Amino acid sequence: MVERVLVTLDGAIRDPDAPLLYADDIGALRGDGVFETVLVREGTACSLELHLARLRRSAEALDLPAPDLDAWRKAAQIAAKEWGSEREGMLRITLTRGRESEQVVGKPSANKGGELSGAEAPTTGYVLVQAVADRVKTARAEGVSVITLSRGISIDLAQAAPWQLLGAKTLSYATNMSALRFAQRMGADDVIFTSTEHRVLEGPRSTVVVQRGNQLITPPAKNGVLPGTTQRALYTVAEKAGWECSYAPLFTADLITADSVWMLSSVTLAARVKSLDGLRMSANDKAAEISAMVDRGIALPGSIADW
Repeated sequence: MVERVLVTLDGAIRDPDAPLLYADDIGALRGDGVFETVLVREGTACSLELHLARLRRSAEALDLPAPDLDAWRKAAQIAAKEWGSEREGMLRITLTRGRESEQVVGKPSANKGGELSGAEAPTTGYVLVQAVADRVKTARAEGVSVITLSRGISIDLAQAAPWQLLGAKTLSYATNMSALRFAQRMGADDVIFTSTEHRVLEGPRSTVVVQRGNQLITPPAKNGVLPGTTQRALYTVAEKAGWECSYAPLFTADLITADSVWMLSSVTLAARVKSLDGLRMSANDKAAEISAMVDRGIALPGSIADW
């Protein structure tokens, strides 16, 4: 059974233990790049088209060459098939600006996605699949304990300062990982970021969704949160099932008064918040239905036009 699968954009299956990046790759030097994390289930990359659409939008936000989505799709499908159908996998799509030594204006070249990029240097791109972490199964089955942490920004920042890249999924995740380590030191599993106005934002690697009766509510992207692919998949199924789904501002107090709070992400899928800042939050009779709708949603084929 393979432990890791590595595929480059030419469709080649590489040795995952062999060196791949150059030492001057800007993704490693500065975190200048974008990525997507996709669940592999039964040999298929789930919600792949939604992830590719978000990859394209993130690349555009960073002024990266437009990704060749056909090449990325093929690489992801090869990697998922190579991983197999016996167990779930975590597939990571990584796109960086490429080597610093090749960032020469006016030097025509082709990027590694196969497209001519004019005066742009070649980008670096690859797909890596590895096993899903043990914590994922626990989070799905038992829920997660969460603390709220201030991100120290206003909800107006995303629109006032687009160069902050708040709506893009970039490789610059040091702050997010620091928040998760802090949560662990505090005895919690995860974090919900809040704004300076005490508005709910998102988790370091998840989208926050609140349930009230037959309503599902998530903060709008204009507040500086990353649009969630799993949240979008859930809404697609929930709306057809008669749920009222909306994008609306939420205060921290709304988390406490909600019937349930969920952390949605591409690999963990649906993790119910079982405690918030030490306050126990019990499961209700909608919990199983919400989890099931997420499972159905990620299995839908979807399309880039849906994003």
